[in-house]
Amino acid sequence: MSMNIFRLCGDMSHVFSIIVLLLRLRVAKNASGISLRTHELFLLVFLTRYTDLFTTYYSLYNSVMKVLYIASTASIVYAIRCQEPICSSYDKSQDTFRHLEFAILPCGVLALLTHLLSGEGSGLDLFRNLQELLWMFSIFLESVAILPQLIVLQRFREVENLTGNYIFFMGAYRALYIVNWVYRAYYEPGYRHHYVVYFCGVLQTALYVDFFYYYMMSKRRGGRFS
Repeated sequence: MSMNIFRLCGDMSHVFSIIVLLLRLRVAKNASGISLRTHELFLLVFLTRYTDLFTTYYSLYNSVMKVLYIASTASIVYAIRCQEPICSSYDKSQDTFRHLEFAILPCGVLALLTHLLSGEGSGLDLFRNLQELLWMFSIFLESVAILPQLIVLQRFREVENLTGNYIFFMGAYRALYIVNWVYRAYYEPGYRHHYVVYFCGVLQTALYVDFFYYYMMSKRRGGRFS
C-alpha cells in the first residue's frame, strides 16, 4: 500500500480531528453537542475494517494508524458513556438517531448484496471471504456514520469552535481520501477503480456540504458558528 500526498493529508486531517475532539472532551469536561452514536458507528467501522491488523503486515505506519483509530475512538465512546463529569453532560435526548435500524442493518444488507453480486468472494477461503464482507460493510457504514452528529448539531443550533473544527477536519479527511483513491487507481500498479468505494466516499462528503457552508461563513464573519 503506497503513500501519496493525498493519503498523507487525509490521514493527518483524520488524526487532527480526533485530537481536537479529545481535547474538547478533556478540557471542557462535557459532551454537550457531541453524538455518542456517531462514535459508536465509527468504532464499529474501524473494528470491521481492520480485521487484518494481526494477520497482514503492510507497514509500521499502516499498523500504527489502525491501532490509533480504534483506540482513540474507543476512548471517546468510553469517556462519553462512563467518565464523570463528561457522561453527565451528554444529552441523550438530543442524540436519538436510530443507528441500528437506519445505519447498521441497511449497510449490512447492502454489503452482503454487493459482495455476492461482485463475485469477489469466489475462490477465497472462509476467513478471507468474511474479511472482504466486513470491509465492504465498513465502507457503507462510514458513509452515513456522521449523520447522528449532524442531527445533534442542528438541534443544538450553536456549535462550539472545537466541535466545529472536529467535524470540518473529518469532512476534509474523507474528501482527500476520494482524491487518494482516484490517484492510486491511475498511478499505483495493481490498484483498480472501486466504484462502490467512490460512491460511498462522495455520499459521505456530500453530507458535510451544508456544514462546510456554515462553517466557512462563520469563519469569515469571525462570529459564533450557528
